[in-house]
Amino acid sequence: MEDYKKRYLEWLESDVVDEDTKAELRAIEDDEDEIEFRFGSYMEFGTGGLRSKMSAGCAMMNVYTVAQATEGVARAIESLGGNEKERGVIIGCDSRNNSALYARRCAEVLTAHGIKVYLFDELRPTPMLSAGVRHFGCIAGINITASHNPSAYNGYKLYWEDGAQPTKDMADHVSNFIYSTDIFTGVPGRDKADESLITMVGKEFDEIFMNNVIGEQVYPDVIGRASDELHVVYTPLCGAGYRIVPEVLRRIGVKNLHPVDCQMTPDGNFPGLAKPNPEYPAAFAEGIKVAMQYASSDLIVATDPDCDRVGVMARDKSGEFRCITGNQMGSLLLDYIFTALEEQGKMPEDAYAIKTIVTSEMATRICEKHGVELYNVLTGFKFIAEVIGEHEAKGEGTYLLGYEESYGYMKGSYSRDKDGVVASMLICEMAAFYSLKGMTLIDALDSLYEKYGYYLENSAEIYMEGLDGKEQIAGLMNKLRSVEPSEIAGSRVINIRDYQAETSKNMLTGEITGTNLPKSNVMYYKAENGNVVVARPSGTEPKIKFYILANGKDETDAAANVKACTNSLEDMLGIPQNSLKK
Repeated sequence: MEDYKKRYLEWLESDVVDEDTKAELRAIEDDEDEIEFRFGSYMEFGTGGLRSKMSAGCAMMNVYTVAQATEGVARAIESLGGNEKERGVIIGCDSRNNSALYARRCAEVLTAHGIKVYLFDELRPTPMLSAGVRHFGCIAGINITASHNPSAYNGYKLYWEDGAQPTKDMADHVSNFIYSTDIFTGVPGRDKADESLITMVGKEFDEIFMNNVIGEQVYPDVIGRASDELHVVYTPLCGAGYRIVPEVLRRIGVKNLHPVDCQMTPDGNFPGLAKPNPEYPAAFAEGIKVAMQYASSDLIVATDPDCDRVGVMARDKSGEFRCITGNQMGSLLLDYIFTALEEQGKMPEDAYAIKTIVTSEMATRICEKHGVELYNVLTGFKFIAEVIGEHEAKGEGTYLLGYEESYGYMKGSYSRDKDGVVASMLICEMAAFYSLKGMTLIDALDSLYEKYGYYLENSAEIYMEGLDGKEQIAGLMNKLRSVEPSEIAGSRVINIRDYQAETSKNMLTGEITGTNLPKSNVMYYKAENGNVVVARPSGTEPKIKFYILANGKDETDAAANVKACTNSLEDMLGIPQNSLKK
């Protein structure tokens, strides 16, 4: 009998599995592919934790796989010795269906091991979980969330004692404990939980967190000076930002705050939102309706369900609302923070900023112009946090901003993950700053292009779901590794980096050096004209992501370069033209 069938029958015959779950499994008894899909593998526990659709099976998110993962975390903590169990673990969740249930099950497993637990009394933004790890001095944190994925998904994010997601070594250490644990007999039942070890975290910590956020204002008085003109529409997309973000905006002086009422209540079904993701214009449909009710409104802010990402639409000269991409917003924030500090005579001499290798190269120009050191890291805020930690350990540098193209921004070191709360505040502050100059954020973006040159990016993805998804993804990445293109979009390739092999090849001299970054399944190509093409599989979803970072003398030229680079990438992959669309 195939292993997946054995696992399927084990679940059906287990005394631990509840009757509702067994009924769900009986309903698929004649669907061989579905059984193999759910039981043919396990969710991979990486540095980003776990993520999958919610249903019965060892490859899916459910109370049993969540409990097994938490058992692995508990055993890893016990293996460290010392007072780590007394330091405890803080647990949070977002608005998704079953998130609170999964969070409670995590608390039960941990306390059964005598590990102290700090449990949020209701959903909170992800950055509050990271900040909580640091504030309470915890050894770890667990957040139940699938971020911006569709409603069928949920996930499990692990944080370590610095408030960032764990290093690969620690993640592997935890993973070994997880997969050596029997999902049923190796996990303590609910009756073993010790409620006396649970401390509920409530409004008191909200105040601490919000004060930290407000302390990151760059130009504290601009909101007050522009408060009559500044109208902000806000939507949490039925997620965790529903309470904290509006409160912070009110406290910094935003008087004209217009909530998108139909999306202000947390709801794991995300009604009307096929993808509750502020990267997509469709997520702003209800926000635009609200904005149109106020002639003065030129800014719509949307946070994703766990409130770690922020998307924005702003009104252009024609009166239409335009999306500002993550790359564009990161560049705007960089330039604004530097300019505002310089105007006030507060720019540190040892300032530094951090971005990922798939984020717009406009940041390089901005940092050069303002004399700020810029660090490039792999995708993931744990790498941004790592750079901050290294500077703090040496007592060097003043950190100003870290961000990535996928709408994540972080200012301040109270949290070590992307923070939709502080980003929302800074974006509103920046909008006020420019409104005093008679400019919208679209005008400000145009001025950046005039100052630094035109940069344009495109991201695309290929989903490979199903039983052979992993093999297909590996096959495409291997195909990229087997070719060394001489040019991309007509420009000579000068550098190819294989971050998995940790090699960087100078295509002009043939010299091979190291990448100076951790090993990762990423291919990076840079052309002589500055255009960059990157490919990397997602760590949490069955897909490969592709990034085109192009530039040009104007928008038309940059757009032509994006298209040409995309076509070159399609040729390298051996797929039809126009296959790579966002």
